[in-house]
Amino acid sequence: MAYLLQVDFPHDVIFGEDFSNAFVDLAKNISEESGLIWKIWTENEQTKEAGGIYLFDNEADAKRYLEMHTKRLESFGYSDIKAKIFKVNEPLSSITNATLTKKRD
Repeated sequence: MAYLLQVDFPHDVIFGEDFSNAFVDLAKNISEESGLIWKIWTENEQTKEAGGIYLFDNEADAKRYLEMHTKRLESFGYSDIKAKIFKVNEPLSSITNATLTKKRD
């Protein structure tokens, strides 16, 4: 069973290419998280928000990651962090072309 984690927070520092360049090492670190299938990085310069959508292969890892990541974001000075965990409806998601498994190298 797959679980989706949605995280967003106020962010008004950098966006676009500068954001990408600044967080390459963090992205590499996140890619090694236990249970992580993928992450989509989100940003909205107009509303001054950033965050991510994560897909985990189990609920325990999604919850563990959320707790750890919230502490990490707070250590970076972020506050008002919003997060939700959803169980993925795999049969319907497959019909609409969702990729629910980790790509194998």
